[in-house]
Amino acid sequence: MRTLDALTTMRSLIGAKIPAFLWGAPGIGKSSIIKQIARERGVECIDLRLSLLDPTDLKGIPFYERDSHSAMWAPPSFLPRGGEGILFLDELNSAAPAVQASAYQLILDRKVGEYTLPEGWAIVAAGNREGDRGVVYRLPSPLANRFVHVEMEVNAADWRDWALGEGIDARVTAYIAFKNEALFGFDPSRNERSFPTPRSWEAVHRILTANLPRPLWLDAIGGAVGNDAAVDFLGFVQVMDALPDIDAIMAGEAAEAPQELSALYALSSALVGRVLASPSDKAVSHVLQYTLRLKNEFAVLIVQDLQRHGVAMEHLDAFGEWVEAYAYLL
Repeated sequence: MRTLDALTTMRSLIGAKIPAFLWGAPGIGKSSIIKQIARERGVECIDLRLSLLDPTDLKGIPFYERDSHSAMWAPPSFLPRGGEGILFLDELNSAAPAVQASAYQLILDRKVGEYTLPEGWAIVAAGNREGDRGVVYRLPSPLANRFVHVEMEVNAADWRDWALGEGIDARVTAYIAFKNEALFGFDPSRNERSFPTPRSWEAVHRILTANLPRPLWLDAIGGAVGNDAAVDFLGFVQVMDALPDIDAIMAGEAAEAPQELSALYALSSALVGRVLASPSDKAVSHVLQYTLRLKNEFAVLIVQDLQRHGVAMEHLDAFGEWVEAYAYLL
């Protein structure tokens, strides 16, 4: 299912304390979704990598209890003791089968050894698929049957909405809007070290905002998304460099309107990103007035992006003019 649908589904399953397993290709944001839900709920998220544990680590260390003259188990300190949160078993299917087996009781019965998972905690797991060339083990049927399985796919529109809200560099969001297929290019049949994924495009954002000299961009970005994607992206960046002055548009000054599709996608993302970074009635009004000079679909795209991110404009005179101009499209 698409990213937004997977997010909605996982919210419901976590809220109902139903163990869920989120599947998907590497780098598409599975871990980010779980941590986002924890932030939304204002609860803790413990990221537990079972692949780093031995089978006995979950149950704890045995010790002699003098009063009862019996052996007891000291639960590990990394398991929660109270409150509310999400126990996130990331890369569960990368753990050795013996470690997976040790998690059976914790996942189904919410207890292992002397330890009981507090009532306010939900259990969620995630992992890559067997065909993704990762180090994975097939989940045993008894363990797999303890989860509700959700498979997530990459969706460029969902990612772009997220990227705009997170302040990802406008050059990256504009490029993905122009070329949706560039968001994800993982091919398990090819032995590539670098390939485009939502995670690696986020790395490109960090490269662009670092103090890296421009002549080194190709090698650095190629190291994140692969050389072919880097060359194509940097060609798009050159288009963005030739855009009208964004500051002039935000100030209400006259500016030319580009005609090429690549330039229009770049300009749309740049304007939306700038408004979201510093929203004001004056800036929104000037952007609305400028969109009247753009091709219809891009004028609508800009307004829809702003409204999806909560920018109020219905009270502005400029919005009345905009609606009058584009009412036939709405």
